[in-house]
Amino acid sequence: MSADIKQLFESGAHFGHKTSRWNPKMAKYIFTKKDGIHIINLDKTVEQLDKASDFLKEVAGRGRQILFVGTGKQAKEVVKAAAEDANMPYVTERWMGGMLTNQQTIVSQIKKLKLLEKRMASGELASRYNKLEVQRYQEEIDGLNVRYGGIKEMRGKPGAVVVMSAVNDKNAIAEARKLNIPVVAVCDTNADPTGIDYVIPANDDAIAVLQMILSQLVDGVKAGNTVAVKRAEERKAAADKAEAKDK
Repeated sequence: MSADIKQLFESGAHFGHKTSRWNPKMAKYIFTKKDGIHIINLDKTVEQLDKASDFLKEVAGRGRQILFVGTGKQAKEVVKAAAEDANMPYVTERWMGGMLTNQQTIVSQIKKLKLLEKRMASGELASRYNKLEVQRYQEEIDGLNVRYGGIKEMRGKPGAVVVMSAVNDKNAIAEARKLNIPVVAVCDTNADPTGIDYVIPANDDAIAVLQMILSQLVDGVKAGNTVAVKRAEERKAAADKAEAKDK
């Protein structure tokens, strides 16, 4: 289902930045300028959002994970909620260099985190160490969760990366491009859309706008997840039938 252009307008999705701060590469997504501010063409926003949602449905339908990224103050909570709703990994704190390109280091940190959590949950740490030492272990667990908690269950290279601000999270986009991972990104009028596969032109400062965009993208992912489950069930049924025939 397409995004509601009226709701996008009411949420302020069309407000870009001051004309003095624009990136000329965003020109084709700009409708006009008013009072020194660029106004985004919401017809383009709806068109691009529909394309991005369909693409994510296809990616999720193949059983691939989609990494959601939003480290800006206004994006953190809505991105986390959306990713968890779609059962997908996310990054909402500072993008740690190498999250995609240095998997060896990231995997080792996640293994460390999971081991510490297991030892804490089992009571092993409490039985072996005093309260102060256990507290320090808990602080280490909390710190690791801040950095890596959202990608604890990420299975290697994701099938796509969704970024809520091409300006704030340009490092995530750069790493994805190095690995040829498709990128979906919200681009305000000051953004550089170069190298972004699915540009969603919109105001990236308004929580209401980000929520609307994420809602449609997550709907696409969920639809894809349903397809992936169905395909997995069909493969299992076929395998079971073949096994029974061999017997």
